[in-house]
Amino acid sequence: DGKVYDAYVIYPKSHTNEADFVEYFVYQIMPDILENKCGYKLCIYGRDIYPGEETASAIEKRMQKSRRLIILLTHQLINCKEHAYDQHIALYNALIQHDTKVILLEMEAIGTYEKLQESLRFIIKKQGTIKWKEQHSAHTQSSNSKFWKQVRYHMPLRLKSS
Repeated sequence: DGKVYDAYVIYPKSHTNEADFVEYFVYQIMPDILENKCGYKLCIYGRDIYPGEETASAIEKRMQKSRRLIILLTHQLINCKEHAYDQHIALYNALIQHDTKVILLEMEAIGTYEKLQESLRFIIKKQGTIKWKEQHSAHTQSSNSKFWKQVRYHMPLRLKSS
């Protein structure tokens, strides 16, 4: 299908205590589970987009080469006054062009979704979110936990290379 990545990961990128956990999740936990244990290939901003690349076009190209978009929902992402460029492109691709499936990971209890962009609320209403409840659990690193099983269910089928 010409795709290079199984998923492009969108997450809030500012430095707060919450963001520290989210960055740890994005750069350590997700690659360990989804790449190392399950064989998926993720595209993560800051890891797979290189210095010197024109950011906006690099983000667009990586998303076009991804089978899924994973958006981490946090209070920081919701309360952000200006939404990140990658989030705009992702939602446009998902809703207008219908060419990419979105996986929403609710990283903390969001409560009501009324502060979210209308496009995100639409996706939540249509398919729901996968809730991360495992911060204090020993199973965070287990690919067999309920959370990771749900994520894998929404990921593309892994094709065995011959």
